[in-house]
Amino acid sequence: MSSENLPQSPEQQLRKPRVAVVFGGRSSEHGISVVTAGAVLRSIDRTKYDVLPIGITTDGRWALTADEPDRMAITDRRTPSVEQLADSADGGVVLSVDPANREVVYSEPGSVPKVLGEVDVVFPMLHGPYGEDGTLQGLLELSGIPYVGSGVLASAVGQDKEYMKRVFISFGLPVGPYEVIRPREWEQDRSAARKKIIDFAGEHGWPLFVKPARGGSSMGITKVDDLSGLDDAIAEAQRHDPKILVESLLRGREIECGVLEFEDGPRASVPAEIPPVTAHEFYDFEAKYIDSAAGLVPAPLTPEQTAEVRRLAVEAFDAASCEGLVRADFFLQENGEFVINEINTMPGFTPISMYPRMWQESGVGYPELVDMLIQAALRRPTGLR
Repeated sequence: MSSENLPQSPEQQLRKPRVAVVFGGRSSEHGISVVTAGAVLRSIDRTKYDVLPIGITTDGRWALTADEPDRMAITDRRTPSVEQLADSADGGVVLSVDPANREVVYSEPGSVPKVLGEVDVVFPMLHGPYGEDGTLQGLLELSGIPYVGSGVLASAVGQDKEYMKRVFISFGLPVGPYEVIRPREWEQDRSAARKKIIDFAGEHGWPLFVKPARGGSSMGITKVDDLSGLDDAIAEAQRHDPKILVESLLRGREIECGVLEFEDGPRASVPAEIPPVTAHEFYDFEAKYIDSAAGLVPAPLTPEQTAEVRRLAVEAFDAASCEGLVRADFFLQENGEFVINEINTMPGFTPISMYPRMWQESGVGYPELVDMLIQAALRRPTGLR
């Protein structure tokens, strides 16, 4: 019998739903995940939900942390870490993988494990591999615990830009030119791998963008103007992921659109535009999170363009079998056509993040947005659906 069908005790029926906010993680996006979780913790309605913050350290330990969102902000251009927030340097949190038991247990060396109570839903504020890529979602499926956001398949597809593009192409969505260099190709014959990229540049022109295939927050991306910078760009991308993606420059405007799951299905927000950032080569990590590059919300588009990008965003959401939320990123090319660059199945929720800003402009404020995501997760069963 699945846990969602188990009879509830009177205590369970009376208590508030308990939300475990899980953040941090082993990816290079650890710090921005902590910042995002801080914003969510600050906005969850405590009269409606009990909250349990759980941080995952950079080495993968699940730690109990204080519910102190003010300590989870960028300070002096530095992002915070779970290690700074953990109650103990040794204690660990464990979720049961028994679907009939949603209890969370905390233990420290030399002490008797302590049961922290049941969790009704997880809000996974993890970005990048080991959290946003289907791995955590698989654990929660085994545990029978509902969670915010997409399931295993959509999370994996949304994380791996190669397969994301393959899915979009199969559904007829417009995708820009790209090439993939797999780890084995680079390790066994670098000359052949370089030639593959050079041939791609010969067809589509320089500059190119070299990026981790399974990264996010614009980390590890390099704009390469010619062959001389290629090896350094590959090395930078491989610091984050051994598989790299090479994309051609798409000339046009950067447009983003949020998708949110309502009870009657997914809907798209008003779109936003990321204007050119003069202090940066492109919209990189520092432009996004440190220097707070301002997006235009709503984007100055024609009604027809707005309708088209909203339609494409929902189509991308459905093509990848997404749930909960997605931010879809596009280029509006000089010929007036939209090309989808990528989707993000757990977009940033920092105060300057585009996803909540787009929904604010669409009539859904930040606290309401957080509540809608939690409620959608509570309605959705785990398992095949």
